[in-house]
Amino acid sequence: MMIEPQQLLLFFTTSVLLGLAPGPDILFVLAQAAQQGKKAGLLVTLGLCTGLLVHTAAVTFGLAAVYAQSALAFTLLKVVGAAYLAWLAWQSFRAGIQQGAAAKVDRLSLGTLYRRGIIMNITNPKVSIFFLAFLPQFADPAKGPLSLQLLLLGGLFIVATILVFSSVSLLAGALGDRFRQSAGAQKLLNRIAGTIFAALAVKLVTAQR
Repeated sequence: MMIEPQQLLLFFTTSVLLGLAPGPDILFVLAQAAQQGKKAGLLVTLGLCTGLLVHTAAVTFGLAAVYAQSALAFTLLKVVGAAYLAWLAWQSFRAGIQQGAAAKVDRLSLGTLYRRGIIMNITNPKVSIFFLAFLPQFADPAKGPLSLQLLLLGGLFIVATILVFSSVSLLAGALGDRFRQSAGAQKLLNRIAGTIFAALAVKLVTAQR
């Protein structure tokens, strides 16, 4: 016996609403899609969701509790994540301007964009702690193996995230395509992306358990 359908529907609806709420991941996708294009946003989304697989496994097998209980582990991971975001901000601020056809192509490789999403997600210990608090609320040991229920819930959360973030990527990428036809607009997009990355770095490094 597993989780009831109405409970899964409630969980999925809640996950979609959480995905729509302004947060570090959706702002990261928004910035990358606007700056690099729709494909970039989609690749970053896949990377972020790959990171969510790691967090789901961490919660399922108890590893997330380490970040909830160990101040050192929490601090080390968030400092690494903040440093990476600060580096992305620096790259955006110093990015050059592309003209003509070059402005229409992605400047970063698919692998780089995908890795950005993974690193952004797994270096945020608050995601694991959030999963540790959120997923078990919809699981019931009386309904079957708890580990399978948590994996199922984590998978549904990832599906909801892909739906929301992909929509954001397509919209932001389409708007970004228009802006990238202008050198001044490109410069503005780079500055906005850099500011978002820098703000996310500050938010992460000052995060408390």
